[in-house]
Amino acid sequence: MKRFTCLLGFALALFVAPSFADEPAPAGPGVGDAAPDYRLQDQKGDWHTLAQERGKWTVLYFYPKDFTPGCTTEVCTFRDDIVALRKAGADVYGVSLDDVKSHAEFAEKYHVPFRLLSDADQSTAKAYGVLTTSKSGMSYARRETFLIDPAGKVARRYKDVDPKENSKQVLADLAELKKTAG
Repeated sequence: MKRFTCLLGFALALFVAPSFADEPAPAGPGVGDAAPDYRLQDQKGDWHTLAQERGKWTVLYFYPKDFTPGCTTEVCTFRDDIVALRKAGADVYGVSLDDVKSHAEFAEKYHVPFRLLSDADQSTAKAYGVLTTSKSGMSYARRETFLIDPAGKVARRYKDVDPKENSKQVLADLAELKKTAG
């Protein structure tokens, strides 16, 4: 079954990704805006809210689908940089529309040491302005990342995310922001 899920994800990446709609997405929060709160389950079934993160830096990155090539690259780069991100004082959360079970399988296969949040009802992706639909009608979260400061405000929004470089961008910006803030 896992092999089928992985193959299905790969097929979706090949056949759906090239047909992404070019429709404008709702704006979502910009730099300096309050980040919308959420209540989502992680891969273990535990519930999380942004309010629980007050006082800490939060990296909230949205991605289209578990087990697809770009999303696997991105989760692995955040995984590989997790020690540096935590030393910088940031908690990392990946968010997609996939369910808890899919996240559990994805996290287990790639040894993900942070939480993957299930936005199955699409409410968080809508609130952050990243929900979109392919031409074939499939909804997904567009690949975007939000760096949220300890007060709950958006410090950086990354719209054109390179899955290989995203965690490094966040680390660099986090160091710069912490330097200028204190």
